[in-house]
Amino acid sequence: MYLKELCKLPGVSGNEDAVRRFILSKLAGKCDSCHVDRMGNVIAFRRGNGQKKLLLAAHMDEVGLIVSSITEAGFLKFQTVGGIDPRVLVSKRVTVGPKAIPGVIGYKAVHLQDKAEREQSVRAKSLYIDIGASSKTEAERLVSPGDYCAFDSEFVLFGDDRIKAKALDDRAGCALLLDIVENGKCPYDLYCVFTVQEEVGLRGATVAAYDIRPDIAIVLEATTCSDVYGTEPKDYATVLGGGVAISLLDRSTYYDKDLVRFVRALAARHKLPVQYKQTAMGGNEGGAYQRACTGARTLALSLPARYIHSPASVISKKDYDHMHRLLYQLLQDIEQTERMG
Repeated sequence: MYLKELCKLPGVSGNEDAVRRFILSKLAGKCDSCHVDRMGNVIAFRRGNGQKKLLLAAHMDEVGLIVSSITEAGFLKFQTVGGIDPRVLVSKRVTVGPKAIPGVIGYKAVHLQDKAEREQSVRAKSLYIDIGASSKTEAERLVSPGDYCAFDSEFVLFGDDRIKAKALDDRAGCALLLDIVENGKCPYDLYCVFTVQEEVGLRGATVAAYDIRPDIAIVLEATTCSDVYGTEPKDYATVLGGGVAISLLDRSTYYDKDLVRFVRALAARHKLPVQYKQTAMGGNEGGAYQRACTGARTLALSLPARYIHSPASVISKKDYDHMHRLLYQLLQDIEQTERMG
């Protein structure tokens, strides 16, 4: 299980280098071929019977920040990369640039705010990163505009089999995919794709889709879990510990009905808990694979993640383990889907 190592690596969208190097080191000698395309996607191939192309995908990138300017006092102004609620940023630790300079996200103290400031939501443009510099000149010796900033958050096991970490979306999918390359068995030609820039518009997946042109594409993701205090059960997207979430549709994809039914039946047969994602908000790389070229039959399997797109997301290790078992069984039985419909 490479999840801990993967989550600790910085990999903000557009700057996935460290994650890519780690994945390439683990893939060496474990597939028939492996290459990095022009976008930076890692594509590992294992030869099957040649009858179909099956693509499994997980994205390497995470949400984060990018330095946009440096103030005269040495504070860093930034822009968000990917969908981040600015309210989760105040006082959080980050590492900045290739030297991993430590910093803290700051905000004007409440007793200095006027009434209007206190009543409005926190906005990213009002925040800054404090790296301990006393001037612009001092800060410029350490960082530059364009440097990426990743959350600095420990990987922690806690409570009832819970995992807390940054970047669980989607290093959890990457960890599962690495294990599939090493140990999974599939009759079809198998393409395991570790993509870039998912959080900023499915960019890596769009390129990979046109390159590979899969018959079937299965996206391994993390997704919103809102089963928390203050949320009515009717508004839950998924439930932590309730098993793998199967998507029916979202803003990017209408998932293959036969694949959805097949996975549901497969899970029941092997006594693996699954749930349907109850909302259609958001999207994932399925949209890129479904619509590329002549199209692909598409399925999304996701891990429920509380506090997603924050420095401290939470998943259930039980859900992770159940997804691992479901994937192995799905690959072995994938040919049965051709007899459905």
